[in-house]
Amino acid sequence: YQRRVREAVVSTQSTGDSVIAGGVETMSDVPLRLSRKLRTRLISMNLKKKNRSITQMLGHMKGIKLKDVVGIEMPAIAEFSTGEVMGHSADRLAASFNVSRLEQDEYALRSHSLADKATKEGLLSDVLTVKVPGVAEKISTDNTIKHNTLEKLTKLKPAFIKPNGTVTAGNSSTLTDGASACLIMREDKALALGFKPKAYLREFCYVARDPKDQLLLGPSYATNKILERTGLSKDDIDVFEFHEAFAGQILAVLNALQSESFCKNYMGRSEAFGSIPLEKFNNWGGSLSLGHPFGATGVRIATMAANRLIHEDGQFALLAACAAGGHAVGQVLERYPS
Repeated sequence: YQRRVREAVVSTQSTGDSVIAGGVETMSDVPLRLSRKLRTRLISMNLKKKNRSITQMLGHMKGIKLKDVVGIEMPAIAEFSTGEVMGHSADRLAASFNVSRLEQDEYALRSHSLADKATKEGLLSDVLTVKVPGVAEKISTDNTIKHNTLEKLTKLKPAFIKPNGTVTAGNSSTLTDGASACLIMREDKALALGFKPKAYLREFCYVARDPKDQLLLGPSYATNKILERTGLSKDDIDVFEFHEAFAGQILAVLNALQSESFCKNYMGRSEAFGSIPLEKFNNWGGSLSLGHPFGATGVRIATMAANRLIHEDGQFALLAACAAGGHAVGQVLERYPS
């Protein structure tokens, strides 16, 4: 898979000069599946509807019971290969790396506070104003940012593993509607059209781990691998932007990178990767506060990293995000010269 993606990127670089990349998610209106039995009958009825009477068509419904009609299969954010809800995975991961409930709530509060600060300072300048049908007021800022206190967060009940779990609605990423897009071009093409680039995409990588025990831990592997591939050290990185699936997940990733035994036994390193300085990490908030529309988060992270490089006068940014199947992606951006 990684080889095919890389070949596609190389092909685009050699045969094309402009790419629009983006995605959209509508979590407020997700598809609801009917029961398998009812779906099968409806498909059969539709395939055989030609030249058949209504009575004959309804004959396909013979044997359908009320429970088959009302038995809607509710959607869940679950790992397809194991069936485990991702919140359960995050709870187990946090426990494995000794991340406490208090640490998770404190990190969630940090994310919301930083996002609120960045919004008020006008730093999230690429957020477009949208009009929702039937709603008078236009939306011009992320409406997922909460003005919580640590006291409020600590009072929330566990959302997944009850009664002793540590993952709650308050320290989990918000599932929300959203869309994003970015323009990727060859440098000469961009300059010829009068555009001012923000950053170079210098390198990327994909990793995959056991989706049962390390479903959300991929960013630790991707971080190590992308630096090895670029020849950079963590001290060369000015901006870190990681997808915050759960506070417990992101803190487990950071703890894993600091663990000598984990880095030796699982990454093949001779020593621990080391700590990532929080003063460089997700300084404008993250998915916990800005939301996580699945199809849009990747570009949001990339553009935020590019904008932070400009605002903070940095050179390199490292991006990492976990994904379904135990996958993760890592990227390195370099700020475009002023």
